[in-house]
Amino acid sequence: MTRFRTLSAAVAASALLGVAAFPAQAQDAAVVRAAEQVRDQALAQNVALDYVTQITTRFGPRPAGSEAETAAARWAADYLRGLGFRNVRIEEFPLVGWDRGEEGAAILGPRPQRLVAAALGHSPATPEGGIEAEVVRFDSLDALNAVPAGSLTGKIAYVDGGQMVRMQDGSGYGPLSRIRGAGPSAAAAKGAVAFIMRSAGTDEHRMPHTGTTRYVDGQVPIPGFALSAPDADQVSRLVEMGETVRLRLHSTARTYQTLSHNVVADLPGRTRPEEIIVLGSHMDSWDLGTGAIDDAAGGAITIAAAKAILDSGRRPARTIRVVLYGSEEVAQPTNTGNGGGAYLRNVQQTGGVDRHIIAGESDFGADRIYALGLPPGSAETDFGRTAARVLGPLGILSAEAELSGGADIGPLARAGVPVFGLRQDGTRYFDLHHTADDTLDKIDPEQMTQNVAAWAALVMLIADSDVDFRATRPAATQGR
Repeated sequence: MTRFRTLSAAVAASALLGVAAFPAQAQDAAVVRAAEQVRDQALAQNVALDYVTQITTRFGPRPAGSEAETAAARWAADYLRGLGFRNVRIEEFPLVGWDRGEEGAAILGPRPQRLVAAALGHSPATPEGGIEAEVVRFDSLDALNAVPAGSLTGKIAYVDGGQMVRMQDGSGYGPLSRIRGAGPSAAAAKGAVAFIMRSAGTDEHRMPHTGTTRYVDGQVPIPGFALSAPDADQVSRLVEMGETVRLRLHSTARTYQTLSHNVVADLPGRTRPEEIIVLGSHMDSWDLGTGAIDDAAGGAITIAAAKAILDSGRRPARTIRVVLYGSEEVAQPTNTGNGGGAYLRNVQQTGGVDRHIIAGESDFGADRIYALGLPPGSAETDFGRTAARVLGPLGILSAEAELSGGADIGPLARAGVPVFGLRQDGTRYFDLHHTADDTLDKIDPEQMTQNVAAWAALVMLIADSDVDFRATRPAATQGR
């Protein structure tokens, strides 16, 4: 028996319990039954797999502001119209794009060896002849920051923060992503001519993980590269053996002025269409793979969940809005070049922030959801207990309160919009994240289907309820 059939059987069995375990008024019972039906029907749907297959195959990688991202946004808008979404529109905004160009890395001494490395996003090019310099190794960003100014003049700063810890919730990523973001500017402040780091990933493959670095005073000051884990080990061992290690780094990367796009589509509410629930993911991806898990899968999941609600024949009271955000992956010299910020600015111009009831984001691959996070105070309400019961047959547990959402809905959260999270299993996510291995074959269709069922059921409950998530917050979190 397949996992899908086992899951479907478990859901069917739980449905026999009906709503009796949680007493409710007649209207509430109808909402719960509708959510359960949408959940069960979503397990047999193939919209998510269709979307992720088409977008990764037709367009491949979709770097922010690239022709591929633009074409994918236009195609996605037509795709959403074809599914029956209303008010489909594309929001355009300016940003600084980045093109990787050609790159390479090698050990020159003590003995020549080729290295596998990838330039960090928005890293500037090296001089035409490359950079050849001695490596100075640090085991943390703090250690790099502690050395005197000028002490790395003419050298390459190398931060080896160690192998990323594999965690279900992905919490091992933060320390290494901080190295990636702040490392080049920290190295430049000490006089270094370039920066390298161990890739922020959990794998041990000879495959580097790219990712954005940070602008400081309008620029990324020096070239930065990520080494694959085995190559990082190789350089570190040579340093530990007491060898003087010299590297050659080469990059023809460039930045350019361009545009990115948000794709916005609605399922208008039946009786309270002005009350909006945002389901977010991002359209852009890194250039090494095809952006299947990061984040075509998120778009697939949220689109398919909304489509399952549409196909149920029950039109919820509130509007369900799918947003495919542009330019999530890259840093910018100003705070205007990201899709989440662009969406918020457009909403603020029309006075619509308060009309946003809640927002959720799918941007952690396509593996199964294991826990639910609701706005502070919501889990202890009748709504929270009902949501837990409806999601329980999918193997989903309750979780701590959700406060910040993700990168795309973060601007809404900071503007006061409550957020929810459906926590995905990230145990293998950072094996693939920002690498050439982020491709369609890494998606498990059965686990992605479980995602769709969870999103569809929860969103149906929210959309056809009277719950006010702002009112459920404890006093200490009000206004955050």
